[in-house]
Amino acid sequence: MRTFSCALGRLVLIVLCAGRLAAQGPPKPDLLWEKMTAQVTAIAQRLDGVMSVSVVDLTDGRSFALNAEQVFATASTIKLPLLIELYRQEQGGRAGTSGVARLADRYTFDPADLVEESDIMAGLTPGVSVVTNHDLAQFMVAVSDNAATNVLIRRVGMDRVNALLRSQGLTQTLLRRKMIDLAAARRGDENVASPADMTRLLGNLFHGKLLDSTLTAALLTQLSTGKKSYLPRDLPGDVRIANKPGWLDGVRADIGIIYAARRPFAISVMTAYVRDERAAELAIGDVAVAAYRYFEMVGRTSPYGRVMP
Repeated sequence: MRTFSCALGRLVLIVLCAGRLAAQGPPKPDLLWEKMTAQVTAIAQRLDGVMSVSVVDLTDGRSFALNAEQVFATASTIKLPLLIELYRQEQGGRAGTSGVARLADRYTFDPADLVEESDIMAGLTPGVSVVTNHDLAQFMVAVSDNAATNVLIRRVGMDRVNALLRSQGLTQTLLRRKMIDLAAARRGDENVASPADMTRLLGNLFHGKLLDSTLTAALLTQLSTGKKSYLPRDLPGDVRIANKPGWLDGVRADIGIIYAARRPFAISVMTAYVRDERAAELAIGDVAVAAYRYFEMVGRTSPYGRVMP
Protein backbone atom coordinates (compact mmCIF):
# COMPACT_ATOMS: atom_id res chain seq x y z
CA MET A 1 0.00 0.00 0.00
CA ARG A 2 2.88 2.36 0.85
CA THR A 3 4.54 1.65 -2.53
CA PHE A 4 1.32 2.45 -4.35
CA SER A 5 0.90 5.74 -2.40
CA CYS A 6 4.45 6.86 -3.22
CA ALA A 7 3.96 6.05 -6.88
CA LEU A 8 0.67 7.92 -6.92
CA GLY A 9 2.29 10.92 -5.23
CA ARG A 10 5.05 11.06 -7.83
CA LEU A 11 2.49 10.83 -10.60
CA VAL A 12 0.50 13.74 -9.16
CA LEU A 13 3.71 15.80 -8.85
CA ILE A 14 4.63 15.11 -12.48
CA VAL A 15 1.14 16.08 -13.66
CA LEU A 16 1.22 19.31 -11.64
CA CYS A 17 4.67 20.26 -12.99
CA ALA A 18 3.58 19.48 -16.55
CA GLY A 19 0.54 21.67 -16.04
CA ARG A 20 2.66 24.58 -14.87
CA LEU A 21 5.02 24.21 -17.83
CA ALA A 22 2.08 24.07 -20.23
CA ALA A 23 0.65 27.24 -18.71
CA GLN A 24 3.98 29.03 -19.03
CA GLY A 25 4.54 27.81 -22.57
CA PRO A 26 7.92 27.15 -24.20
CA PRO A 27 10.87 29.46 -23.54
CA LYS A 28 10.32 32.74 -25.36
CA PRO A 29 12.96 34.60 -27.35
CA ASP A 30 14.10 37.92 -25.96
CA LEU A 31 12.41 40.04 -28.59
CA LEU A 32 13.80 43.29 -27.21
CA TRP A 33 17.37 41.94 -27.35
CA GLU A 34 16.80 40.69 -30.89
CA LYS A 35 15.47 44.10 -31.89
CA MET A 36 18.56 45.82 -30.49
CA THR A 37 20.97 43.46 -32.24
CA ALA A 38 19.09 43.84 -35.53
CA GLN A 39 19.29 47.63 -35.24
CA VAL A 40 23.03 47.53 -34.58
CA THR A 41 23.60 45.16 -37.49
CA ALA A 42 21.64 47.44 -39.82
CA ILE A 43 23.68 50.48 -38.73
CA ALA A 44 26.90 48.60 -39.49
CA GLN A 45 25.66 47.48 -42.88
CA ARG A 46 24.74 51.02 -43.91
CA LEU A 47 28.21 52.37 -43.14
CA ASP A 48 30.46 52.99 -46.14
CA GLY A 49 33.35 51.17 -44.53
CA VAL A 50 33.49 48.34 -41.98
CA MET A 51 32.28 48.29 -38.39
CA SER A 52 32.69 45.78 -35.59
CA VAL A 53 30.80 45.90 -32.30
CA SER A 54 31.02 44.23 -28.92
CA VAL A 55 28.40 44.81 -26.21
CA VAL A 56 28.55 43.10 -22.80
CA ASP A 57 25.94 43.25 -20.03
CA LEU A 58 27.98 43.91 -16.89
CA THR A 59 25.18 42.51 -14.74
CA ASP A 60 24.83 39.00 -16.15
CA GLY A 61 27.61 38.75 -18.75
CA ARG A 62 25.32 38.40 -21.76
CA SER A 63 27.01 39.68 -24.89
CA PHE A 64 26.43 40.67 -28.49
CA ALA A 65 29.24 40.46 -31.02
CA LEU A 66 29.32 41.69 -34.59
CA ASN A 67 32.68 40.70 -36.08
CA ALA A 68 34.01 41.49 -32.60
CA GLU A 69 37.20 39.43 -33.01
CA GLN A 70 38.27 41.53 -36.00
CA VAL A 71 41.53 43.43 -35.39
CA PHE A 72 41.51 47.20 -35.97
CA ALA A 73 43.90 50.07 -35.65
CA THR A 74 43.06 51.42 -32.22
CA ALA A 75 43.84 55.13 -32.66
CA SER A 76 43.64 56.66 -29.17
CA THR A 77 41.57 53.88 -27.62
CA ILE A 78 44.91 52.16 -26.90
CA LYS A 79 45.36 54.78 -24.19
CA LEU A 80 42.93 52.86 -21.98
CA PRO A 81 45.30 49.94 -21.21
CA LEU A 82 48.10 52.48 -20.69
CA LEU A 83 45.93 54.27 -18.13
CA ILE A 84 45.10 50.99 -16.40
CA GLU A 85 48.77 49.97 -16.20
CA LEU A 86 49.64 53.36 -14.67
CA TYR A 87 47.06 52.74 -11.94
CA ARG A 88 48.27 49.15 -11.45
CA GLN A 89 51.78 50.44 -10.86
CA GLU A 90 50.40 52.99 -8.41
CA GLN A 91 48.71 50.12 -6.58
CA GLY A 92 51.98 48.22 -6.50
CA GLY A 93 53.81 51.29 -5.21
CA ARG A 94 51.32 51.65 -2.38
CA ALA A 95 52.04 48.03 -1.47
CA GLY A 96 55.79 48.67 -1.36
CA THR A 97 56.90 47.77 -4.90
CA SER A 98 59.85 49.89 -5.99
CA GLY A 99 60.72 51.11 -9.46
CA VAL A 100 57.15 51.65 -10.61
CA ALA A 101 55.37 54.75 -11.90
CA ARG A 102 53.31 56.61 -9.32
CA LEU A 103 50.43 59.01 -9.89
CA ALA A 104 52.22 61.71 -7.91
CA ASP A 105 55.53 61.42 -9.78
CA ARG A 106 56.54 64.80 -11.22
CA TYR A 107 57.42 65.70 -14.78
CA THR A 108 59.05 68.97 -15.87
CA PHE A 109 57.92 69.95 -19.34
CA ASP A 110 60.48 69.38 -22.09
CA PRO A 111 59.51 70.72 -25.55
CA ALA A 112 61.43 67.83 -27.11
CA ASP A 113 58.48 65.65 -26.08
CA LEU A 114 56.00 67.56 -28.24
CA VAL A 115 54.27 65.82 -31.16
CA GLU A 116 51.18 66.67 -33.19
CA GLU A 117 47.85 67.03 -31.39
CA SER A 118 49.36 68.00 -28.04
CA ASP A 119 47.28 71.09 -27.36
CA ILE A 120 47.69 71.13 -23.56
CA MET A 121 51.37 70.24 -23.40
CA ALA A 122 52.22 72.79 -26.10
CA GLY A 123 50.97 75.53 -23.78
CA LEU A 124 53.32 74.66 -20.91
CA THR A 125 56.49 76.62 -20.14
CA PRO A 126 59.70 74.69 -20.94
CA GLY A 127 61.77 73.86 -17.88
CA VAL A 128 59.29 75.61 -15.59
CA SER A 129 55.92 73.85 -15.80
CA VAL A 130 55.79 70.81 -13.52
CA VAL A 131 52.92 68.32 -13.62
CA THR A 132 52.31 64.87 -12.16
CA ASN A 133 51.66 61.56 -13.87
CA HIS A 134 48.05 61.97 -12.80
CA ASP A 135 47.97 65.33 -14.61
CA LEU A 136 49.48 63.73 -17.71
CA ALA A 137 46.82 61.02 -17.56
CA GLN A 138 44.15 63.71 -17.33
CA PHE A 139 45.55 65.43 -20.43
CA MET A 140 45.58 62.05 -22.18
CA VAL A 141 41.98 61.23 -21.28
CA ALA A 142 40.28 64.61 -21.51
CA VAL A 143 41.83 65.95 -24.74
CA SER A 144 43.82 62.91 -25.94
CA ASP A 145 47.05 64.90 -25.69
CA ASN A 146 49.65 62.82 -27.56
CA ALA A 147 52.77 64.30 -25.94
CA ALA A 148 51.36 63.51 -22.49
CA THR A 149 50.62 59.98 -23.70
CA ASN A 150 54.16 59.46 -24.98
CA VAL A 151 55.67 60.64 -21.70
CA LEU A 152 53.47 58.13 -19.87
CA ILE A 153 54.44 55.33 -22.27
CA ARG A 154 58.09 56.07 -21.47
CA ARG A 155 57.46 56.15 -17.73
CA VAL A 156 55.05 53.20 -17.47
CA GLY A 157 56.78 51.02 -20.09
CA MET A 158 55.35 49.63 -23.31
CA ASP A 159 56.39 46.10 -22.32
CA ARG A 160 54.49 46.37 -19.06
CA VAL A 161 51.32 47.51 -20.83
CA ASN A 162 51.54 44.52 -23.14
CA ALA A 163 52.25 42.20 -20.21
CA LEU A 164 49.04 43.48 -18.59
CA LEU A 165 47.11 42.69 -21.77
CA ARG A 166 48.55 39.18 -21.99
CA SER A 167 47.74 38.54 -18.33
CA GLN A 168 44.10 39.21 -19.13
CA GLY A 169 44.12 36.88 -22.12
CA LEU A 170 43.82 39.74 -24.61
CA THR A 171 45.81 38.33 -27.50
CA GLN A 172 44.58 40.76 -30.19
CA THR A 173 45.56 43.99 -28.45
CA LEU A 174 49.07 45.41 -28.63
CA LEU A 175 50.75 48.74 -27.88
CA ARG A 176 53.55 48.79 -30.48
CA ARG A 177 54.38 52.44 -31.04
CA LYS A 178 54.17 55.88 -29.51
CA MET A 179 51.64 58.40 -30.73
CA ILE A 180 52.19 60.01 -34.16
CA ASP A 181 55.02 57.63 -35.06
CA LEU A 182 54.20 57.34 -38.75
CA ALA A 183 57.44 55.51 -39.56
CA ALA A 184 56.47 52.74 -37.14
CA ALA A 185 52.95 52.60 -38.56
CA ARG A 186 54.32 52.27 -42.10
CA ARG A 187 56.51 49.38 -40.92
CA GLY A 188 53.36 47.66 -39.73
CA ASP A 189 53.96 48.41 -36.06
CA GLU A 190 50.42 49.69 -35.60
CA ASN A 191 48.63 49.79 -32.25
CA VAL A 192 45.83 47.25 -32.63
CA ALA A 193 42.90 45.72 -30.76
CA SER A 194 39.63 43.93 -31.30
CA PRO A 195 36.29 45.15 -29.91
CA ALA A 196 35.96 41.88 -27.99
CA ASP A 197 39.31 42.44 -26.26
CA MET A 198 38.34 45.95 -25.27
CA THR A 199 35.00 45.02 -23.71
CA ARG A 200 36.71 42.16 -21.86
CA LEU A 201 39.24 44.64 -20.46
CA LEU A 202 36.48 47.06 -19.47
CA GLY A 203 34.52 44.25 -17.81
CA ASN A 204 37.53 43.14 -15.80
CA LEU A 205 38.12 46.73 -14.73
CA PHE A 206 34.48 47.24 -13.74
CA HIS A 207 34.35 44.02 -11.71
CA GLY A 208 37.51 44.86 -9.73
CA LYS A 209 39.75 42.24 -11.31
CA LEU A 210 42.52 44.72 -12.16
CA LEU A 211 42.61 47.19 -9.28
CA ASP A 212 41.38 47.53 -5.74
CA SER A 213 38.04 49.27 -5.22
CA THR A 214 39.56 52.67 -4.42
CA LEU A 215 41.75 52.83 -7.51
CA THR A 216 39.03 51.31 -9.71
CA ALA A 217 36.68 54.10 -8.70
CA ALA A 218 39.39 56.75 -9.21
CA LEU A 219 40.27 55.47 -12.69
CA LEU A 220 36.64 55.27 -13.81
CA THR A 221 36.04 58.77 -12.49
CA GLN A 222 39.00 60.05 -14.51
CA LEU A 223 37.75 58.16 -17.56
CA SER A 224 34.34 59.82 -17.12
CA THR A 225 35.79 63.26 -17.85
CA GLY A 226 33.74 65.10 -20.45
CA LYS A 227 35.45 64.95 -23.84
CA LYS A 228 34.86 65.03 -27.56
CA SER A 229 33.59 61.52 -28.26
CA TYR A 230 31.01 59.56 -30.21
CA LEU A 231 29.28 57.10 -27.88
CA PRO A 232 27.51 59.73 -25.72
CA ARG A 233 26.49 62.00 -28.61
CA ASP A 234 22.72 61.29 -28.43
CA LEU A 235 22.48 59.75 -24.97
CA PRO A 236 20.59 61.62 -22.23
CA GLY A 237 22.81 64.25 -20.66
CA ASP A 238 22.59 62.74 -17.17
CA VAL A 239 23.88 59.30 -18.19
CA ARG A 240 27.36 58.63 -16.89
CA ILE A 241 29.84 57.21 -19.39
CA ALA A 242 33.49 56.28 -18.84
CA ASN A 243 34.99 56.06 -22.32
CA LYS A 244 37.94 56.68 -24.61
CA PRO A 245 37.44 57.57 -28.27
CA GLY A 246 40.00 57.45 -31.04
CA TRP A 247 40.43 58.74 -34.56
CA LEU A 248 42.86 58.38 -37.45
CA ASP A 249 42.40 58.95 -41.16
CA GLY A 250 39.76 56.45 -42.23
CA VAL A 251 39.35 55.15 -38.67
CA ARG A 252 36.91 56.04 -35.90
CA ALA A 253 36.43 54.14 -32.62
CA ASP A 254 35.01 54.55 -29.15
CA ILE A 255 35.05 52.19 -26.16
CA GLY A 256 33.59 52.56 -22.71
CA ILE A 257 31.16 51.72 -19.95
CA ILE A 258 27.69 53.24 -20.18
CA TYR A 259 25.92 53.38 -16.81
CA ALA A 260 22.32 52.68 -17.78
CA ALA A 261 20.32 52.73 -14.53
CA ARG A 262 20.61 49.34 -12.78
CA ARG A 263 22.06 47.85 -15.97
CA PRO A 264 25.57 49.13 -16.86
CA PHE A 265 27.18 47.70 -19.97
CA ALA A 266 30.53 47.73 -21.75
CA ILE A 267 30.60 48.69 -25.41
CA SER A 268 33.30 48.85 -28.06
CA VAL A 269 32.65 50.10 -31.59
CA MET A 270 35.49 50.18 -34.12
CA THR A 271 35.43 51.26 -37.77
CA ALA A 272 37.92 51.28 -40.64
CA TYR A 273 38.12 51.86 -44.40
CA VAL A 274 35.84 54.84 -43.81
CA ARG A 275 35.38 57.38 -46.59
CA ASP A 276 32.95 59.63 -44.72
CA GLU A 277 34.45 59.96 -41.23
CA ARG A 278 31.58 62.09 -39.97
CA ALA A 279 29.16 59.33 -40.98
CA ALA A 280 31.25 56.84 -38.99
CA GLU A 281 31.11 59.09 -35.93
CA LEU A 282 27.33 59.36 -36.23
CA ALA A 283 27.03 55.60 -36.71
CA ILE A 284 28.97 54.92 -33.50
CA GLY A 285 26.55 57.21 -31.67
CA ASP A 286 23.59 55.39 -33.22
CA VAL A 287 24.94 52.04 -32.01
CA ALA A 288 25.28 53.46 -28.49
CA VAL A 289 21.68 54.71 -28.53
CA ALA A 290 20.33 51.33 -29.70
CA ALA A 291 22.25 49.51 -26.95
CA TYR A 292 21.36 52.07 -24.28
CA ARG A 293 17.65 51.89 -25.03
CA TYR A 294 17.73 48.14 -24.48
CA PHE A 295 19.62 48.25 -21.19
CA GLU A 296 17.74 51.27 -19.87
CA MET A 297 14.39 49.52 -20.49
CA VAL A 298 15.52 46.18 -19.06
CA GLY A 299 16.79 48.00 -15.99
CA ARG A 300 13.30 49.26 -15.14
CA THR A 301 10.98 46.48 -16.27
CA SER A 302 9.92 43.00 -15.17
CA PRO A 303 10.76 39.93 -17.31
CA TYR A 304 7.35 40.46 -18.91
CA GLY A 305 8.08 44.01 -19.97
CA ARG A 306 6.06 45.79 -17.30
CA VAL A 307 7.64 49.05 -16.16
CA MET A 308 8.15 48.74 -12.40
CA PRO A 309 8.02 51.68 -10.00
